[in-house]
Amino acid sequence: MLVRLLRAYLRPYGRQIVVLITLLVAQTVGNLYLPNLNADIINNGVVVGNLHYILRSGEVMLVLTLLVGICAVVAVYWASRVAMGAGADIRAAVFTRVQAFSARDMNHFGTASLITRNTNDIQQIQLFLQMALTMMVIAPIMCVGGIVMALHEGAQLSTLLLVALPVMGVFIGTVMVKVIPQFRSMQAKIDRINEVLREQITGVRVIRAFVRNSSESDRFAVANADLTGTALNVNRVFALALPVMMMILNLSSVAVVWFGGRLVSEGSMPIGNLTAFLTYILQILLSVMMAVMVAILLPRAAASAERVVQVLDTVPVISDPASPTAPVESDGLVRFENVSFEYPGSERPVLDDLSFTLEPGQTSAIIGGTGSGKTTLLNLIPRFFDATSGSVEVDGVDVRDRAQENLWGSIGIVPQAAYLFSGTVASNLRFGRPDATDAELWQALEVAQASDFVSSMDGALEAPIDQGGTNVSGGQRQRLSIARALVKRPRVYLFDDCFSALDAATDARLRAALKVDTRDASVVIVAQRVSTIMHADRIIVLDDGRIAGIGTHEELLASCEPYREIVTSQLGEGAAS
Repeated sequence: MLVRLLRAYLRPYGRQIVVLITLLVAQTVGNLYLPNLNADIINNGVVVGNLHYILRSGEVMLVLTLLVGICAVVAVYWASRVAMGAGADIRAAVFTRVQAFSARDMNHFGTASLITRNTNDIQQIQLFLQMALTMMVIAPIMCVGGIVMALHEGAQLSTLLLVALPVMGVFIGTVMVKVIPQFRSMQAKIDRINEVLREQITGVRVIRAFVRNSSESDRFAVANADLTGTALNVNRVFALALPVMMMILNLSSVAVVWFGGRLVSEGSMPIGNLTAFLTYILQILLSVMMAVMVAILLPRAAASAERVVQVLDTVPVISDPASPTAPVESDGLVRFENVSFEYPGSERPVLDDLSFTLEPGQTSAIIGGTGSGKTTLLNLIPRFFDATSGSVEVDGVDVRDRAQENLWGSIGIVPQAAYLFSGTVASNLRFGRPDATDAELWQALEVAQASDFVSSMDGALEAPIDQGGTNVSGGQRQRLSIARALVKRPRVYLFDDCFSALDAATDARLRAALKVDTRDASVVIVAQRVSTIMHADRIIVLDDGRIAGIGTHEELLASCEPYREIVTSQLGEGAAS
């Protein structure tokens, strides 16, 4: 998965990678030549007392060292640019794919997991990539070049490599087998930490109201301890790895000095060659250690890449058709034809055989008991879900045959849970129509009965709004959400129980102003309160997923028993008679 992901997202950086590899090769070749030059200085300069040779060769060493340093700095710069660029591209691709997910796809992964995959997982891939672009290029060249140069300097001592390298290889393989499963487990446990933390932050008021601080702290402590235990197990393996590698390195150095010293004393090896051979064997083993450092990051990067690819490979349950159909005329007509819907794994449909038409210029209301399918019905219009059977048409075209953005552009939605984005009042109102003028914003606020409190805020339209709209009340959030939909000027308005936090007087004024402002559009209001919808042009009563009645308030009182029960329960017997 990691190779596949990197192959796809490193393709745009091909030229930079070529430049990077060229610099790294030059750096490594320079590093390999320096010990040989040092050996010549010792053999031909120090031993025989040739000061001129020492100075001349020393100048060459200084220039070469400077060039190697420049290559190293530039190479690290390009490696960082490539790694960060590829990481940004992957992050953008994950974000774009998640934006196309349906509610079912979102629920499959979970919000906490999607956040982790787009942050921590991609960060692990970036870190591995940056290390691999430098060390994994340098390490094999230095290892092979070091072996060749070591053989050139002292073939008799090279048999030591036949012991040191296999021992390091076996040890590295053992470490990899041990930690790969634990890294996969760690990422899943980071998901769990994020999930618990997110729940506790967003639900802090409920936790305090029910005095659940202690139990929630315990729940977080369990998830935290689980992650900590796995991380400690991984780190224990790595804590053992470095000392073992250093021990192999140091023992190899001791063996070279021990056996090489005997060769020097016998006169079969010059002292300069021994010094160079010692440097080369250190370079060889250090190159293996560099490979180990990348290998340490590889299991976690591989696990992270697998999780990222799962998101990128997910085909959204709801997607645009191959050849979208555009409506001939955008009039706001909505038609349900024998529509049924059921969630995966459910025992019975949430909506069953619904047929009705929502006319432009009319206000249609949907009411019913809890769980009757009101919000689900509303979500079928913008195609947040696809009907299990039947068809939903907007502007005369089945929503499944239209491009989603084209469909959404003709619909203004005020969700049940009013949500505002961090920014200002104006930036939230212009969310669906960035070119709206200030006058149009104030007009929408006037209709939504929000102009009074917005004008009293410090900055008015430029007043700051916190994430989620937490610095305004629930009723103010609802009115700003309604104003946001009005600014968009769509042909279809969907109001999903968004008047619940308003007092009766504000509710009445808002509905009266709304009827005038949206007179040419199709307006659908889902509500629990009868007072909110009793003056609608048409009321659709849902009972257990079926249509129990369609008509005006007076008609339904006379003919629909479920509606009469709702009216009686809310307004009393007198209102239903």
